[in-house]
Amino acid sequence: MKLTGAAAVRYFGKPDASRLGLLIFGADAMRVALRRQEVIAALIGPEGEAEMRLTRLSGGDLRRSPGLVLDAIKEIGFFPGPRVVFVEEATDGTAPAFAEAVKAWTAGDAQIIVTAGSLTAKSALRKVFENHPNAYAIGIYDDPPSREEIEDILKKAGLSHVPNETMTDILALSRALDPGDFRQTIEKIALYKHGDSTPLTPHEVTLCAPSTVEAEVDEVLDLVANGKVVDLAQMMRRIEGQGVQPVTLAIMALRHFRTLHMAASDPGGPGSGLQRMRPPVFGPRRDRLQGQAQKWGMYRLEEALKVLIEADLTLRSSSKAPQMAVMERALMRLASISAKL
Repeated sequence: MKLTGAAAVRYFGKPDASRLGLLIFGADAMRVALRRQEVIAALIGPEGEAEMRLTRLSGGDLRRSPGLVLDAIKEIGFFPGPRVVFVEEATDGTAPAFAEAVKAWTAGDAQIIVTAGSLTAKSALRKVFENHPNAYAIGIYDDPPSREEIEDILKKAGLSHVPNETMTDILALSRALDPGDFRQTIEKIALYKHGDSTPLTPHEVTLCAPSTVEAEVDEVLDLVANGKVVDLAQMMRRIEGQGVQPVTLAIMALRHFRTLHMAASDPGGPGSGLQRMRPPVFGPRRDRLQGQAQKWGMYRLEEALKVLIEADLTLRSSSKAPQMAVMERALMRLASISAKL
């Protein structure tokens, strides 16, 4: 049988031990692996592998010896408790091996958990599991996790006091990170909040989110957009000493001011524009950018983009002008405009 949507999410956390098997397939290997880990842990518990109640096979093993999976599900373990035969990287070429194992499976045999990459609707492997009344097939797609999935992740991490404002930022974070990094970030937040009963705040989410190597340049661009001319001059000396290239600075400045322009141009206002971006902007950075977009306005931001594009073209031309000086002059010009707004 095929499971989708909320029913599939619930099944991952609480699989039916009486089923003969589950196929999890999808293009994103990380998403598939995380779901497979969740299902197996729910079936055999934390000590299952140590007690040898988990047998691992690969699709390549089955292509060489199709009978391996049938032998594995029939084995009698040394320890009592449910058993799982896990087969990774299965393909349509292994479908006959699974068809034989499924046909011979009886109550008390190990449950078969299979992972695979992308499979079409006509896939022979999918049909083995989808057409069987006692097995499931679940496709994992690249959609961001739903609110229900995120709430489940938070619950398992022990984070129960999450206000709506903070949940908005966590939803945005889930769309900005890949699944593995997102789960690690939630675990980091849980450790940060351990023993703290106060509600989780957006600032705490930002503190625990993966830091960026562009943080120094982001600080420069905030100074520019906010008109901090004196602070900008000092900061430029610092990033020049750190080896930041003028072209890198130009690229990031253009990206920053394009983001502001898109936000300022949104019919729903800057806040709405930042929310709809991919990846979305969240936390205190969203508040900073929203304030900058409102301060500058769409038309002044268009003028700012012209200044930055002109500087970028000069950097990429055959001009003999010192490149960092060209970039610094453009940024100081924008900071001076901002200081008068």
